Amino acid sequence: MQNTVHFILQGKGGIGKTLVSTILAQWVASKDVAEGQQPLRCYDTDQENPTFSRYKAMNVRHVPVMTDSRTIDPKRFDALMIDLLEQDGNCVIDNGANTFSPLMGYLIENDCFALLQESGRKVYIHTIVGGGDTLHDTATGFVSTAKATNVPLVLWENEHFGLLQSASGKQFVDSQTYADNASRVVGRVVLTARNADTFGADLKKMNTARMTMAEVRESDKFNVMEKQRIKVVFRDLFEQLDKVQW
Repeated sequence: MQNTVHFILQGKGGIGKTLVSTILAQWVASKDVAEGQQPLRCYDTDQENPTFSRYKAMNVRHVPVMTDSRTIDPKRFDALMIDLLEQDGNCVIDNGANTFSPLMGYLIENDCFALLQESGRKVYIHTIVGGGDTLHDTATGFVSTAKATNVPLVLWENEHFGLLQSASGKQFVDSQTYADNASRVVGRVVLTARNADTFGADLKKMNTARMTMAEVRESDKFNVMEKQRIKVVFRDLFEQLDKVQW
């Protein structure tokens, strides 16, 4: 994997964009180390809740696109694009719900995806579809992102809110909505719903502390079983990411 740019884009808030960013960043970083690549560069454009930038081990750069008057200045995204273009290496960009529309508008209006591709970058959009009550809104977001862009999509299926199926029991990936855009999807990653009292509690403890898997492994704040469950989750997710058609 070399010179890839990963945008995490989904307009609905609280759906797991930062979680996806942290998982993806740790996977990409592991590839960088194994292949002797330049260090991964991470960015957080969320103006209200820049959680990704609080993961100190990832050296995430916060991109300030909001003015003193609390409005988003699209031109401030220029700094992000210039940084992506001026240095080689892999990049992960987390984006908040509050900046989704401005960032997407900027990327499309300025033909940024093509610019990145012409400069030798491979661009991917990671979009999240959630289950339960979030399914309709996030599926709509998936479709709008697919129609507005022409870069490869990685679909993250978040089962935390419930299974990704309609009231009649039809799975999202079996729906016409998905079928119409399936050719754009180069990989799927399932965030499997696990036991909330064990796996869920351990992951929450890890994320609340803004720690990476490597930090958990070395930490005395996690017991051997907590470390084991976190290892199981990340092994599953990394294996799924390995199967994406990068």
